[in-house]
Amino acid sequence: MVSIITAKEAAELIPDNATVGVAGMGLSGWAEEVACAIRDRFKETGHPCGLNLKQNSAMGDWGFGNRFYGWERSPREEEDTEHGARGVTRFGEAGPGLIKRWTSAHIGSAFTLNAQTMENLIDTHCIPQGVSINLWREIAAGRPGLLTKVGLGTFVDPRLQGGRMNDCPDTEDVVKYMSFDGEDYLFYPSFKCDVALLRGSIADENGNISFERESVINEGFSVATATKNSGGIVIVQVEYLAKKESLNPKDIKIPGSLVDYVVVAKDPMSSWQAEGTYWNPSFSGQIKVPLKAVKPLPFDERKVVCRRCAMELKKGDLINLGVGMPANIASVVAEEGFLDDVTMSTESGMVGGMPSALPNFGSAYNPEAIITPNEMFDLISGGGLDMTCLGIGEIDKDGNNNVSKMGKRLTGPGGFIDITSATKTVIFAGTLMGKAKLKVGDGKLEILEEGTIQKFVDEVGQITFSGKYAPDDQKVLYITERAVFELIDHKLTLTEIAPGIDLERDVLAHMGFEPQVSPDLKLMDEEIFHETWGGLGKYIK
Repeated sequence: MVSIITAKEAAELIPDNATVGVAGMGLSGWAEEVACAIRDRFKETGHPCGLNLKQNSAMGDWGFGNRFYGWERSPREEEDTEHGARGVTRFGEAGPGLIKRWTSAHIGSAFTLNAQTMENLIDTHCIPQGVSINLWREIAAGRPGLLTKVGLGTFVDPRLQGGRMNDCPDTEDVVKYMSFDGEDYLFYPSFKCDVALLRGSIADENGNISFERESVINEGFSVATATKNSGGIVIVQVEYLAKKESLNPKDIKIPGSLVDYVVVAKDPMSSWQAEGTYWNPSFSGQIKVPLKAVKPLPFDERKVVCRRCAMELKKGDLINLGVGMPANIASVVAEEGFLDDVTMSTESGMVGGMPSALPNFGSAYNPEAIITPNEMFDLISGGGLDMTCLGIGEIDKDGNNNVSKMGKRLTGPGGFIDITSATKTVIFAGTLMGKAKLKVGDGKLEILEEGTIQKFVDEVGQITFSGKYAPDDQKVLYITERAVFELIDHKLTLTEIAPGIDLERDVLAHMGFEPQVSPDLKLMDEEIFHETWGGLGKYIK
C-alpha cells in the first residue's frame, strides 16, 4: 500500500551506500523537492553518504552552469534560464561525500558533481544514453545485462577508456568487451538498485502515477520495475494527489503496485516541465500552437549552417536533431514551410511537430506522438532513422568527433553514440573555429576577426564518434559555415567551400592536419548566404 510522505521523510528512507536510480531529461522527471531534502539531510547529519547514482540523461540547469563556471555565451545563443541550481547538481551542493559513484550518459549540466569529478572525488563513468535507458529493462526482467555494438571504437570501449571520465580507481565495471559469433560486442552488466527517485504529474491515492503535464514520458516505469524487482523502494514526487480510481487507466505510466512512497510537492515550482518552462501545454499535447508564432533564427553564420544541413533532407525522412545548433534546424525548416514534409524527432521520444532548442531541449511544439525513450532508442539502434544532425566538438583527420570531454569540460555522450551507430545519414554541424567574428550577407561569408578555438585538430581528446567504425554505407558529413567535409574511405575529405572564403587562409590554416581535398571541390550554395532564402524546396522535394 502506498504511503503519502513529505520530502524530508523520503530523504530519511535512503540508506548509506545505496544505489539510486533517476529518470527524465532536463528537468522533466526530476524530483527537485526530494533531492533538496536529501541534500539538506546530508548537510545536517552526514547521511545518506556514499551513494551510487545511476542517471540516464542530462538532468540540470545549463543557466546555472554559466554562472558556476563563468562561461560566456553569445547573446545570439539560446536564451539562458535564470532559475538557479536545479537538477542533479543539487546533490553536490552539500560538498563531497553524498555521491561516491556516478554513471550517466550526460554529466554536463550537473555542475557541482562535475567539479567533484574533476577533483577525483567521485568515481564517474559515462555510457551511451540508449544503453543506459534500456539497461533498466534488462535489470527489470532479471537478465544479466545488455549486449550491443553501440560504443565500439569510442571512449566507452574498454579497449580505450571504458567510459571513464576521471582518474579515480576503477571500482565499478560498467562495460566489458566480448566476442560473439566472431564479431565484436560490448556487454553492459546489470546491477541491483536500492532506491528509485522519480517524478510524475499526478498520483492517485493508490499510488498510480500519471505523466499528464510532462513533456517526456520518461523511463520511470523501467527504473521503478528494476528497483522493485531488486528488492528496493520506489519514491515518486508529484504535483497533485487525486482520488483513487479517478484517473484514466491509459494515462497511468507507473502502476501503483510499483510505488512505495508518494511525495506531493509543497512548492509547485519544484515540478518544472523543462529547464526554461514550468508548463507549456503544447509540449505535453493538450493544445497545438501556431508555429508561425515561433521566433525565426537571427540571420548569422549559425543559420547558414542550419540551412546547409536542411539541404540534406528528403521528403518523408524521419530525422533526429541533437542539442545546440542542430536543434535550430527545426526553425529553418519551419520558416521555409516544410515541416509537413519531414518528421522530426528527439531521443526523448518526441515524434513530429517542431523540436525545441535549449533551454527546453527534449520537448517539442505540437508533437504528433510522444513515445518513451526506451521505444525511441529501439527505433534508433535498429536503423530506423533516415538522418541525424548532431554537434561538433573536436574533429580529427580520421573523422573522429569528440563532444564528451574537452579539457575541463566534462559532458558525456548523451545519445550521440547510439544515434550515430546505425543512422543512414549522419551530419555533424558547427563552426570551423570557435569565437570568430563573421559577417554573412550578399551571398558570401567574410571573416572579420579570426577565432581562438581550433575545432579541427590532429587527434581528438576523446572519441565519441569513431570514423574507423562508421559503416561503409553510412553517409557522414561535417558542415561548417566555411566548408563542408565528408567521410570518404574513413578519411575526412573537403568537398565544399563557402563563397567569399579563401581555402588556404580561412580553412586549411586553421586545421591541425591537412585534409584530403576532393578533386571536384564545389562552392556552397550562395543562396543560403542571403538573409532571405526560400530555396529549401528544390532540395527537400
